[in-house]
Amino acid sequence: MPEYEFVDVHVPRGVSRKEAARLLTDHAEYGHWELDRLRLLRDGSRKVRLRRRIIRQVRATW
Repeated sequence: MPEYEFVDVHVPRGVSRKEAARLLTDHAEYGHWELDRLRLLRDGSRKVRLRRRIIRQVRATW
């Protein structure tokens, strides 16, 4: 089963939808993150959880 690391990003309420999409696209493109969960809160802000797979290196034994 793959292991993931997570990061939570808080997008304030004044940020437009287009700017939030650009922010998340930058995270995905440059940090190799993918969207795990997005919550729209009652005050209009967004709580976003991003994840990326942890790749473990296997040590060579020769």
